[in-house]
Amino acid sequence: MHFRQQALSKLQSPEDIELPVRYARPRGGLVLAVTVVVMVAAGVWAVTGSVSSTVGAPGILTHAQGSYVLQSPVAGQVTEVLAKEGQRVAADAPLLKVRTAQGSSVVRTIAAGRVTTLVAAIGTVVTPGTDVAAVERYDHADEPLTAVLYVPAGSGSGVPVGAEVDLTVQSVPAQQYGVLRGRVESVGRTAQTSQRISSFLGSSQLGEQFSKNGQPVAVVVRLDRSSHTKSGYSWSASGGPPYAVDSMTLTTGAIHLAKQHPIDWLLP
Repeated sequence: MHFRQQALSKLQSPEDIELPVRYARPRGGLVLAVTVVVMVAAGVWAVTGSVSSTVGAPGILTHAQGSYVLQSPVAGQVTEVLAKEGQRVAADAPLLKVRTAQGSSVVRTIAAGRVTTLVAAIGTVVTPGTDVAAVERYDHADEPLTAVLYVPAGSGSGVPVGAEVDLTVQSVPAQQYGVLRGRVESVGRTAQTSQRISSFLGSSQLGEQFSKNGQPVAVVVRLDRSSHTKSGYSWSASGGPPYAVDSMTLTTGAIHLAKQHPIDWLLP
């Protein structure tokens, strides 16, 4: 009772009437102001800003027509190899001489291109259907390269034609010379089996490698050309590597998908 009377008397005391009332600490007001500014900035960015996502996929540099595997049409023993790996050959060019029971026979190319792999050597015994070489198809030595990326089937439908692509080339140090620039030219409609990839690239090993995580979709990338680089293509670094890049070189691509506003992720 005594404390209650003291409290009432203090409230009624005229000496407290002129004391200022403190509603909030100055520091608390500053925190509130900063919070409001941040929320407004985040809202503006969500509406006007944009975010680009990427899809990564392994691939290879090659010519648009792909490759083919050359097989021996006869049974016998290889007595002479008439071409070397890396050599350009014409259509119907002699590649191997094989001694058969009926005499000497010549194994010839099917289409013009470049010999990428020679499986047969002098002394090799072959039978009809034995793989003896792989030849990359192209008609002219100056035909431009393309990149073929093998994208997981679940991501392939989201890749738009014309999307920008950054390619890290296995034979080019990216930290020194940058990445190769390109754009998506076409997106395959069906998933690629290991056999189909092997047939296009002329290598069963590559077919198994690119399909080891499931059947992918083939995405063809047109490389950006440049007359100011040694390779003839555009790189993220100004000059790129001081040498040409070869076909059948492995690469890893980062495909830039369409940009979205952050607020799109929140709206149904």
